[in-house]
Amino acid sequence: MVCGGFSCSKNALCALNVVYMLVGLLLIGVAAWGKGLGVVSSIHIIGGVIAVGVFLLLIAVAGLVGAVNHHQVLLFFYMIILGLVFIFQFGISCSCLAINRNKQADVINTSWWVLSNSTRHELERSFDCCGLFNLTTLHLQDDTSCSAMCKTRSSTCQMCGEMFLKHSDKALKILGGVGLFFSFTEILGVWLAMRFRNQKDPRANPSAFL
Repeated sequence: MVCGGFSCSKNALCALNVVYMLVGLLLIGVAAWGKGLGVVSSIHIIGGVIAVGVFLLLIAVAGLVGAVNHHQVLLFFYMIILGLVFIFQFGISCSCLAINRNKQADVINTSWWVLSNSTRHELERSFDCCGLFNLTTLHLQDDTSCSAMCKTRSSTCQMCGEMFLKHSDKALKILGGVGLFFSFTEILGVWLAMRFRNQKDPRANPSAFL
């Protein structure tokens, strides 16, 4: 059977949707890891990436069912929705890559002082760090009230802001790179679904409407 045949198109579409499912799970997992940081969760793009991952996972399941059953209606809506997901995912991925460290630092700095004292102390103990950035006027006060374990080992501790920046920058770079790369494969998915939808199943009734 040549690659342009019915079976080849079906297998290719099924394999592509399995890849979409894995990408969706990867986006959800990395975004959830980034959102696990109390401060990083304030970057709203992280929530958008999780939404894209969940939506892509659901669309991949629908596309897989449509490909296996050669379901005309399901494949039609799959093409339309996957095209919309491409546009949204492309924009979110570009936004993740466009946020520089200065912007991340501004967001983290703003969010840090909105948190309650107990939440800040909990983050300091979890990451074994004290204070946020020494550029803030409240850094000395924040460092004095720090209860992290590093205070018992040394008079100076690593600043939490640097650790938060390291985690957030890594999460955004992974999300942006993976999302941007696989967003272009969604165009391939739309083309494969359109091609497969217009092909005739050799096992079906030849007089059936396609």
